[in-house]
Amino acid sequence: MIQFTANEMAKMLKGTVEGDGEVKVWKPSRIEECSEGSITFFANPKYAEYFYEGKASVVIVDRKFQAEKPVTSTLIRVDSPYMAVAKVLHIFNKANPPKKGRSRKSTVGRHSKIGKGCYIGEYAVIGRNVEIGEGVMIYPQVYVGDNVKIGSGTVLYAGVKIYNDTEIGRNCILHSGAVIGADGFGFVPSAEGVYSKIEQIGNVVIEDDVEIGANSCVDRATMGSTIVHKGVKIDNLCQVAHNVQVGEHTVMCSQSGIAGSAQVGSHCILAGQSGVVGHIKVGNDVKIGAQAGVTNSVPDGATLLGSPAMDGGKQKRNFAVMRNMESLLKRIMTLEKKVEEKENRG
Repeated sequence: MIQFTANEMAKMLKGTVEGDGEVKVWKPSRIEECSEGSITFFANPKYAEYFYEGKASVVIVDRKFQAEKPVTSTLIRVDSPYMAVAKVLHIFNKANPPKKGRSRKSTVGRHSKIGKGCYIGEYAVIGRNVEIGEGVMIYPQVYVGDNVKIGSGTVLYAGVKIYNDTEIGRNCILHSGAVIGADGFGFVPSAEGVYSKIEQIGNVVIEDDVEIGANSCVDRATMGSTIVHKGVKIDNLCQVAHNVQVGEHTVMCSQSGIAGSAQVGSHCILAGQSGVVGHIKVGNDVKIGAQAGVTNSVPDGATLLGSPAMDGGKQKRNFAVMRNMESLLKRIMTLEKKVEEKENRG
């Protein structure tokens, strides 16, 4: 069991200790589920009752935090509790020894190169002319097609499917069921309404530090490349269509999708079930609300709500009117009746 003292954790988090610096922790816990050995964080006043119970051995708090009651837990004061907790989880996760070695039940094609310290699990299939960097983790039943390149430190969880010619950067994480490089949705109708397939001969390029959630899909380009740029985070059940470009550090929440040949800028947020139509440009730092449908190009810094999506402030005012629609209708009908009665008397 991996253990750390409060002083050791504070050093790694660049924080300061208040209380017993030698108290040991061995498990990150939610604040409402803490016990001896737990390290947790307190940043939301809604959880104050659990914080003051003092069941956690160590609690991470903001440097400016002022306690309203006596505190029995050791505190680590940091600039950002949320960032600190993310680092704590990373520390404990990396403390477990990584899997290494190649299972005899896996298959590696001719002329493929596997870097040092890799793990290849049972029934993983790696095609021909594949290049895999150092420390890559390929879990059971992963398929990696021909001519694929995978950068060092990348993790492919069980059941990931990587089609041929895909390029994946360093330190990426692809969760189970993700499909990278399947054909884009390209068909052309004849005069008789019969659809013929347009061959998809491009590829997918995923840059460094990208995470793609379970059962999400990134389609290969018709020609050229579908590109997911550095630092993008894609949730479960998302769709990135053929020839799309997703800018650096953009976030896509569950069930969001981007249609073919659209370009989404950097540092954008696509909330759950939002959609972007094809062949438009979404600027940088754009926020798209849940279930919003973006049908036109969007400038930098915009906030959009609704379907079809429009400026967030305007849409909120529209929502306010809609909530009162029934009473407004009754008032209009009453006024019309009064006008009609007045005209009849005249």
